Amino acid sequence: MSREIVRQLTPEEEELLRKREELASVRGILAERELELADLRAQLRSFDGRYLREVGILYAELDDWEAKVAELEASLKPSEAAQQQADQARNRAHDTYEATHGEASKAQDFQSSADLKSLFREVAKRIHPDFAKDDADQQLRTRLMAQANEAYSRGDAEGLKAILDEFGNSPESVRGEGTGAELVRIIRQIHQAKKNIAAIEQELRNLLASEIAQLKHDVDVAQQEGRDFLAELAANVQERIAAARRKHETLAVEVRKHGR
Repeated sequence: MSREIVRQLTPEEEELLRKREELASVRGILAERELELADLRAQLRSFDGRYLREVGILYAELDDWEAKVAELEASLKPSEAAQQQADQARNRAHDTYEATHGEASKAQDFQSSADLKSLFREVAKRIHPDFAKDDADQQLRTRLMAQANEAYSRGDAEGLKAILDEFGNSPESVRGEGTGAELVRIIRQIHQAKKNIAAIEQELRNLLASEIAQLKHDVDVAQQEGRDFLAELAANVQERIAAARRKHETLAVEVRKHGR
């Protein structure tokens, strides 16, 4: 009766199996953190656009009126300090206008979905640059990962699928190497992936501590209470605009009296 001979794995092969399992786990964690980061970036960019359209544009108008007031005050009581204040106010008004009418204000509302998140996770697991085997592979992965982040922020599921297809058909996706070389490569991939996970987690903490994230949190809390916090902010700025206009009108009368 014949017996099948089962070859014993070498210590290197056993370690390679363990490292493959560890790499699979790390890939999953990294993909999840990349998704969290992409999701938070998209949400904050969307909210920033909404804030600029609803409130920021009013601050731009307020800064313009305050600059006009400072300019009239400098005209009534000329001095180097008054002119400097007027110039600073005008520069601030210019900067605010540029900020509120720039590309950030055009960001559209962001809505994700379970399918979109699942697609992004798959992209991150398969394509992340940390798992590149050479320079050409890393360049391809870096480009595709950047495209994936943009596609996710647009809610573009078809774009994410196209990225997976492009990578799957690329020569760089073909594998096949010796045990020793693969073991070294996987160990380095795990190390690099863990470093990137830590970096992403730090960036997430930084983003969550940013002013725009804190403002979004306040808006979300107010919404749960049945309040529109941005509308409240807008109303407050409109009152300040009205006060600045009244002050400007008063000063304009004084300027005309003095013939300046």
